[in-house]
Amino acid sequence: MYETILFEKAGGVANVALNRPKKLNAFDGTMHEELYAALDEAANDDEIRCVVLRGEGRGFSAGADLAQIIEGADGDPDLGEYLRGTYSRLVKRMVSMEKPIVASLHGPVYGAGVGISLACDLRVAAESAKFSVAFIKIGLMPDAGVSFFLPRVVGLGRAVEMSMLGDPVEAEEALRTGLVNKVVPDDALAEETAALASRLASMPTAALGKTKLALYASFEGDLDTVLEREAEGQTFCGYTADHKEGVKAFFEKREARFTGR
Repeated sequence: MYETILFEKAGGVANVALNRPKKLNAFDGTMHEELYAALDEAANDDEIRCVVLRGEGRGFSAGADLAQIIEGADGDPDLGEYLRGTYSRLVKRMVSMEKPIVASLHGPVYGAGVGISLACDLRVAAESAKFSVAFIKIGLMPDAGVSFFLPRVVGLGRAVEMSMLGDPVEAEEALRTGLVNKVVPDDALAEETAALASRLASMPTAALGKTKLALYASFEGDLDTVLEREAEGQTFCGYTADHKEGVKAFFEKREARFTGR
């Protein structure tokens, strides 16, 4: 079905892999369209309650396929127009998706690959993972949401350093600064990611989705706006079967069995 990604679902989890390993999973136009379509498919499938995003081959992603961009524009591309139809659209879809997305990261995570990883909700990194906001090395500013997410995740000072210098950040340093949530040996990455995804897929999906939207929106709203968003979200969650099951389990002193409904 797809040419540049792999897509499979099992146990409530959609596993999506960037699959251009010979290009270090650099994004071309087809990959943008296919990843967007796969996220739409996952968002609209009630059986899917969590998404895992990873890269095939020796790393997660080198970012944009510059050769294709330049070739497609006869050597002088309008990069802003390119972004509006690709990364900007994709990142907004990821953030607005009311299901958790887990990034499973190994090897190089460079340029726009950093932005895509940050647009995921949780990040598990292998010890081999290496992060570089590399745009400055080709005379560009960060894109793919990096300038939005990075200062919020690691703080303004660290974000300025990473963006202006473009130096690579090793996995352990990424963990220390909050860029990733967990670092594991490379041979344990798949297992650790699967365990986290399985845990999320067994949780109350609607509540996770409303939590995600509220947390992202909190940076852009005043207190009254945030409080009203909480009230609206809680109204929705309060009528779900998962909430009723959670309350019932609480009073019966047992583990809740959430169904995502």
